[in-house]
Amino acid sequence: MIGTNQLSVAWRSSSYSTNGANCIEVSDAFARSVPVRDSKNPGGPALVFPLWAFSSFIRAVQRGEFLAS
Repeated sequence: MIGTNQLSVAWRSSSYSTNGANCIEVSDAFARSVPVRDSKNPGGPALVFPLWAFSSFIRAVQRGEFLAS
């Protein structure tokens, strides 16, 4: 976990988020990792995942492997 103030990158959120404040934002600025932050706290910490792990997570979401609560 790193502070987002240490990252000078562009952030984006899903087109499904409807510009709400209850989503995550990711950055495409790095070739081998994906920083993820909470949109409610843009100055807070970011979790940084290896690209392979984030890609696996996205594929699992697309396959419906997680139940909505």
